[in-house]
Amino acid sequence: MDLLRTTAALALALLLPMSGHSAGAIGPTALRARHATLAPQLADNAFGGRLVLQSEETARRIDGDVYAVVEHPFSAVAEALSDPAQWCEILILHLNTKYCRMGNDNGGVRVEVRVGKKHPQAIHAASLLAFNWRAPTLRPEYLAVQMDASDGPYDTRDYRLMAEAVPLEGRRTFLHMGYAMSYGGASDFAMHLYLSTLARDKVGFTRSGAPSSTEEGYIGGMRGVAERNTMRYYLAIETYLDSLTAPAEQRVEKRLRAWFDATEKYPRQLREVDREAYLNMKRAEIQRQGSGR
Repeated sequence: MDLLRTTAALALALLLPMSGHSAGAIGPTALRARHATLAPQLADNAFGGRLVLQSEETARRIDGDVYAVVEHPFSAVAEALSDPAQWCEILILHLNTKYCRMGNDNGGVRVEVRVGKKHPQAIHAASLLAFNWRAPTLRPEYLAVQMDASDGPYDTRDYRLMAEAVPLEGRRTFLHMGYAMSYGGASDFAMHLYLSTLARDKVGFTRSGAPSSTEEGYIGGMRGVAERNTMRYYLAIETYLDSLTAPAEQRVEKRLRAWFDATEKYPRQLREVDREAYLNMKRAEIQRQGSGR
């Protein structure tokens, strides 16, 4: 049991936002071209919305990307995603995020994220990942933001969380969100043990006949990890943006309920706790985050 607990703790490190192997932002011209290329998939997919999820597993790296059409004007998306403080309000929606705060580091900006278990947890017991916030690229028709962390807990490293966007007709926006990370031998061993024991029934969203697929045909293993958490972070962005049209005093509750409801559309992949457990935990964590404790 001690081994399984240690393995699960190591696995939590791999639920943190991760660093892109090849890309990060691809730029406005390429992003518009990607929108055109993905048009058939955006129009017809298993998610029931204009969304494409991609993932990749290479040697001790996992990458996840979402390309989506969001029903918000570019100006609103750019204002929200170019602000590190608002990113903390986004990241706290994820089930495993226990705390997030913005701080200064030798004149730069850091986004400090604590990631832990699926139930209430003290901040000091959760793993710390300190992102260096890069000054966003913000133009009238393009946004790119990126956070990087060179080191993480449990033999993980080279984290990146990024988003970029361009405006579309009809007051909509085409959004690309990506995350990935590298991990060493200790994490490799721990994650494969975790995926064969505590998480043996976990699956991703991609259906494939590859050897790593489950009996149901879904991707499993490390790509499954990448896909589940890519979707959770994307849904956090989407529900945060949706909440901004509500009165200020209603926004937190609106986004919490909306995030949970959005994950429940994919129970096979994303269901972990019941609604009231999530809401009660997140209300307390957001209150703690707001108090700065």
